[in-house]
Amino acid sequence: MGQPIFLADIADFLQTEFTTVQYPDTEAGGVFKSSDRSVQRIGLALEPWVDIAGWVRSERLDALWLHRPWQLDLDSLPSDVGVLMHHLPFDEHLTTGYNKHLAAILSLKSLEELGYKQAVDDSGNTFPKRPIGMIGNVPAQTDEAWLDQIAQEFGGYERAEPGQVLSHSRVAVVGAMNPALVYEAHERGVSLYLTGEYRKGTQKAVDETGISVIAIGHRRTEEWGVRALAKVLKDRWSELQIITR
Repeated sequence: MGQPIFLADIADFLQTEFTTVQYPDTEAGGVFKSSDRSVQRIGLALEPWVDIAGWVRSERLDALWLHRPWQLDLDSLPSDVGVLMHHLPFDEHLTTGYNKHLAAILSLKSLEELGYKQAVDDSGNTFPKRPIGMIGNVPAQTDEAWLDQIAQEFGGYERAEPGQVLSHSRVAVVGAMNPALVYEAHERGVSLYLTGEYRKGTQKAVDETGISVIAIGHRRTEEWGVRALAKVLKDRWSELQIITR
């Protein structure tokens, strides 16, 4: 039996995992409802629903993690159940962004950053730049092989735009889609662009570059991210029981 795990321990671990030093306090996430209760069972969900309190009780949860907690009725929960939340850091680290866990699944090697965001808080403090995408080299695969892999990993995809290249050995995974990012990816040798949502305003850039695009779907990438988060936590604390929804 290891040392007890507390909400603050998980919050500190995720602060490092999500490099929240790159975000203003208003975006960094962390403890949404504090608790001193030791955590043996934690529930992970994207957002609250009407009977989330019933789920917490029936699953005997000690803590919750939520991606979008804002509609949560805190008074409905047992008073000693703590809540963690991460919105933007989760999106950027565990969906279609600079996501090392996804890179490993897709066999992307020699990762390079693509695109940046930089936050400035209300006091004018500037935070470190953070990448919103990655480029990696992979063993060459056709569009069809990539579509099969994406469908298997994510449970489907939203849209696929075949390009001019028949086989892809350099791939971008990006948490945004705009003409500048598409043109830059193409200039850096990318022939396949993976993202969450297809943006119509980018069609001209897609046509001109001949790049292939797979839009996985925003919700699918978030659901994948929750499963990835469960694995990240389990790898850190093998004794932690994790229930996802």
